[in-house]
Amino acid sequence: MIDNLEYNTEREHLIIPEYGRHMQKMINHAKTIEDKEERNKIAKAIIAVMGNIQPHLRDVPDFQHKLWDQLFIMSNFELDVDSPYEKPTKELFEERPEPLRYPQNHPKYRFYGNNIKTMIDVANTWEDGDLKEALVYTIANHMKKCFLNWNKDTVEDNVIYDHLFELSGGKINLKNSDEDLTDSSSLMRSKSKFSNNKKGGGHHKKNNRQRKRY
Repeated sequence: MIDNLEYNTEREHLIIPEYGRHMQKMINHAKTIEDKEERNKIAKAIIAVMGNIQPHLRDVPDFQHKLWDQLFIMSNFELDVDSPYEKPTKELFEERPEPLRYPQNHPKYRFYGNNIKTMIDVANTWEDGDLKEALVYTIANHMKKCFLNWNKDTVEDNVIYDHLFELSGGKINLKNSDEDLTDSSSLMRSKSKFSNNKKGGGHHKKNNRQRKRY
């Protein structure tokens, strides 16, 4: 009796395990039937059983189409029956999708981030005026803040102006500007204040939970 035991490792590989081994045997048997009309009847019966085994697929669009595709996949595309849908091919099933094209941004000054370059490109498209000037100085102040996050020491405005000139392709030039950017200590102080509020904010909340009564 022990010699007749059959282990799963010795059995045929299941193409779609969710349907079980008996369903795979039914499909294998359908492939051996010589009469095509009889094969078509068996195939429709198998589709009905597959629908009962996977009732959640009834909510999926093209429910029947999905079942027929799975039938051909489980038959290793060797079952010759008339399908109400276009038969899938083994080549199409094994075809791999094209790899996704991820943006390859390698900025020279990574501590500014990619968004800064996007903001600079947008500023270059604006017409000269008060709005563009306000946007440019906002970008420059944000660049200074990013620089201080990367390097805790102070940074001169001229360094930021040089980087802004370079990243804008020479279209934004603040090198001769008489207006100063926000002081480094102010930028670092605002960051420190925000961090303290975030850490200690929970201490000021009132505990409204009622005491447990015994």
